[in-house]
Amino acid sequence: MTKGFKYRIYPNKEQTQQLNQMLGNARFVYNWALDKRIKEYQSEKKSISAFSIMMDLTQLKKQPEYDWLNLSVAQSLQQSVVNMDKAFTRFFKQKKGFPKFKSKHIGTHHVGFPQNTKVDFETGKISLPKLGWIKTKISRTFEGKIKTSTIEKTPTGKFFISITVELPNVKVKQKPISKVNAVGIDTGIKTFAVLSDGTEIENPKHLKSNLQRLKVLQRRASKKQKGSANRRKANLKVALLHEKISNQRMDFLHKTTTAIAKQYDTVACENLNISGMMKNHHLAQSIADLGLGRFYTLLAYKMAENGGNYLEIGRFAPSSKMCECGAINKDLKLSDREWVCPVCGRINKRDFLASRNILKFALTEQNKLTAGTVGRACGGVGVSRTNEAGTVSERSLRT
Repeated sequence: MTKGFKYRIYPNKEQTQQLNQMLGNARFVYNWALDKRIKEYQSEKKSISAFSIMMDLTQLKKQPEYDWLNLSVAQSLQQSVVNMDKAFTRFFKQKKGFPKFKSKHIGTHHVGFPQNTKVDFETGKISLPKLGWIKTKISRTFEGKIKTSTIEKTPTGKFFISITVELPNVKVKQKPISKVNAVGIDTGIKTFAVLSDGTEIENPKHLKSNLQRLKVLQRRASKKQKGSANRRKANLKVALLHEKISNQRMDFLHKTTTAIAKQYDTVACENLNISGMMKNHHLAQSIADLGLGRFYTLLAYKMAENGGNYLEIGRFAPSSKMCECGAINKDLKLSDREWVCPVCGRINKRDFLASRNILKFALTEQNKLTAGTVGRACGGVGVSRTNEAGTVSERSLRT
């Protein structure tokens, strides 16, 4: 079992210079490898492997004009080539977008250290090749074998290290799936989440609450002369506000998912097409502000760590359209927050009804799978379950 641990590091002046050099070298090698692969395909109509590019990288480092590449760890530069190759794999297999060249002035920069990372919890320091011991804010400890580590530099100039650790396999007792301590969760824009037991979690709207200030800072930055010190200072203020919003969102998501994972033995959610939802330009900003993808990811692994069960139903299940009597309202619009069932006359609150149906569909299909029977599910409900090993296995039922 592997797990990631992230800490903030505080390099001294000399180490900061070395890190900036390593980050620049990693970015250069990534762009160089990407350019090489594109040109090779355009001229020869064939794709070259990452291994071939690494061999060319070794020869490149021997040239006098590229001697500064030797200031980085060799494995770190090779990792940049591997990252470029993975980006191409995602493009062809997952259609995630063609790899882009990395800019020095935009985004977060990374450099990997595939080996020789050491952590001293007593002194609060981390040792890395060619950098030595770096002062670190140790927020939590671990026991296991360190596999790899990656240093990232944020747009605000802060340094963080992410360490991948191979932990000893500790078998967590799996809690049984039952309706007694199970809950369905329906997420939305107006209310972040409505639970089937009636609990409502309000949407904090972190971006919206800071949007006016963000617009002011962006407008000020756009009016500064390009390349000037004042423009860099203005852009730093924009980056600091973006960082604040991101930290607020992550703090909210962590606290919310932790509370749910500790309170319930089983949770059921919808397998939403978040990337498709983002294509709605009227709602894209509000959906992005929710952080739904991260919410489901955090909830799934925290349920696994606590021995709980994470169930998913298919995105086409009529969770908000089906009354408890079984009638389906096919004319329901997104703006309809309440609707009256034409069959039984029940007044249904859309979000609460959806959370109850999500739980009902998930438990019904889980019982079918447990009994070894596969039948037609309402709306083609699919169920995913977090297993004892903490991974997620999925079985889809199609109508």
